Amino acid sequence: MADILKVFETRKPLICYFMAGYPSIEDSIKTAQALIDSGADILEVGLPFSDPVADGPTIQVAHEKAVKDGITPLNVFDITKKIKEENPNIPLILMTYFNPVFRFGVEEFCKKSQENGIDGFIIPDLPPEEATEFKEIANKEGLKTIFLLAPTSDEERIKLVSKFSDDFIYYVSLTGITGARDTLPWEEIKQKINEIKNITGKYVAVGFGVSKKEHSQILSKFCDGIIVGSAVVKLQGMKDFEGIKNIVKDIKEGIS
Repeated sequence: MADILKVFETRKPLICYFMAGYPSIEDSIKTAQALIDSGADILEVGLPFSDPVADGPTIQVAHEKAVKDGITPLNVFDITKKIKEENPNIPLILMTYFNPVFRFGVEEFCKKSQENGIDGFIIPDLPPEEATEFKEIANKEGLKTIFLLAPTSDEERIKLVSKFSDDFIYYVSLTGITGARDTLPWEEIKQKINEIKNITGKYVAVGFGVSKKEHSQILSKFCDGIIVGSAVVKLQGMKDFEGIKNIVKDIKEGIS
């Protein structure tokens, strides 16, 4: 297994999301390799789901296409296994909704994840209040659980999420859904990240809206990691692997 925390201890990582099985299984593996070859430090692997409520239009299209093509959790595990065999030191974080986990069976899902190269989970619709059992099972398999905070999160919420979130906290820069943006509310993000770090003492990575070097230049001054998703998935759907490499290199250059 790869060590997520160690990555944060050595540098400010670029965390890149891609959709497993989109637009085909082979293309998603090529996407993952393009991300790694161009400097991604950690990969977020999207597990296709029929009702991805937290995702914007770009990633919703990827979910819909992969679900329509019959991509299952077992297909996703095959994909992650291949990626990990080629890149044993790259942490893979599975981003899924809870319904597929529940249908699969929590213990079996965690066991299969561990066997197939997954190092941790992000489950946007699993609140920490309901996550005790899942976290215990995941941690028992050596898997980390990463939870999200938003601009609206108060001190009580920040403390709760910190208790359940291993290694780092995922800060959602905007209220709403995912998607590339031209600009972000920099000062608000800075203040909130400082608040979270002061309360929790944990690493904080920022996602939602990040799509270019200018963003990573500003954000990396006050956060511990940068997360990019929709900008990658848009190119993934076009099978533009050179474009993926270019955007990753560009965003990575901005991290200081």
